[in-house]
Amino acid sequence: MESQIIKSSLSSHNDVIRSIDDKLIIKIGEVANVIVRCFKRGNKILICGNGGSAGDAQHISAELVGRFVRERIPLPSIALTTDTSALTAIGNDYSFEDIFKRQIEALANNGDIILGISTSGKSQNIINAFEAGRLKSCTLIGLTGNGGGEFEKICDYNIVVPSNVTARIQEAHILIGHIICEIIDENFKL
Repeated sequence: MESQIIKSSLSSHNDVIRSIDDKLIIKIGEVANVIVRCFKRGNKILICGNGGSAGDAQHISAELVGRFVRERIPLPSIALTTDTSALTAIGNDYSFEDIFKRQIEALANNGDIILGISTSGKSQNIINAFEAGRLKSCTLIGLTGNGGGEFEKICDYNIVVPSNVTARIQEAHILIGHIICEIIDENFKL
């Protein structure tokens, strides 16, 4: 039984990865280059997500501040998912839908990037963060699945994984995040 589950999961994963077409590959490259230009201007990236996507936000941010594979300068990235005092205070005093918005209002500057990770593209707290970022002239990047959801309407760039299965979307998100980090590493190598 276990081996059938394993084989089925691996097959499903491989199907999603193989379905990433040239159009999506070009978009991933465009997003990586937008982030590189942001860093070269001296701006930062602010990353948010919920649940497993919150973990991905932290993971990607850590790769940028530390390094991915090669030695390079540290790059300014903040995972908006890590300050539990801010998250719980904002959630309590305002609403859960404002937990990222308030942080964007406090931390984002003109020219920064907001990266929102959501398997559905419908996370209201990320949509609210994007709206606050738009008012600050930030570039809005989504990393989604399920056809892109509401992010399709609001993002400057939305990388939509071609799947409706949450686990497969999340697996593709971290792969795409790693690919972007590898491109960034190459542009800032010592």
